[in-house]
Amino acid sequence: MTSLVTDQGIIHYEAYGRGRPVILLHGWMESWSVWRQTIEALGKEFRTYALDFWGFGESVGTSYTVDTYVEMVNQFLDRLGIVKAPLIGHSMGGTVSLSTAMRYPEKIVKVAVIGSPIHGSSLNILLKLSGIPAIAALLFRMPPLLSFFTLIGGYLTTPRGGYQFYRQVRAEMSQVSMHSFFQSIGTLRRTD
Repeated sequence: MTSLVTDQGIIHYEAYGRGRPVILLHGWMESWSVWRQTIEALGKEFRTYALDFWGFGESVGTSYTVDTYVEMVNQFLDRLGIVKAPLIGHSMGGTVSLSTAMRYPEKIVKVAVIGSPIHGSSLNILLKLSGIPAIAALLFRMPPLLSFFTLIGGYLTTPRGGYQFYRQVRAEMSQVSMHSFFQSIGTLRRTD
């Protein structure tokens, strides 16, 4: 476990390989571990970093918005002395990647996004509702309901690996606070 301390919290990250840096940013309800196989593949040619956003995985912070995640990425680059790097982001991580590139274009070489909401209106209805504190609290306190949606979603997107996807998401969910659960998706809902 590797981490660094900033004035806004603790950033946990994993690093692998040697060469030019590449930064991987996970999606909502995930952690760095979603990139495990990617880190190994990219690590053959690059120094690959996978971060946990504050409130997810093992990172600890006090604010969980897209804007604070942009600042988190900026602080990470500064603390490690990374002058320029490409960002690869999945889901919420893609939105953070694009926002980071817009705010700090001198630091970001390229951006690749995978399944990322570019407009808040593109989120599915369950995700939009999850950004409302009262509904987020209900979903968060009713793990069977959230598990049901995760299991169904896993089988719809990856029929052969549905249960494996479900197990991974359940493990990731155990490391998410209710505050980060709804605040992060709430800011995605307002992205345009």
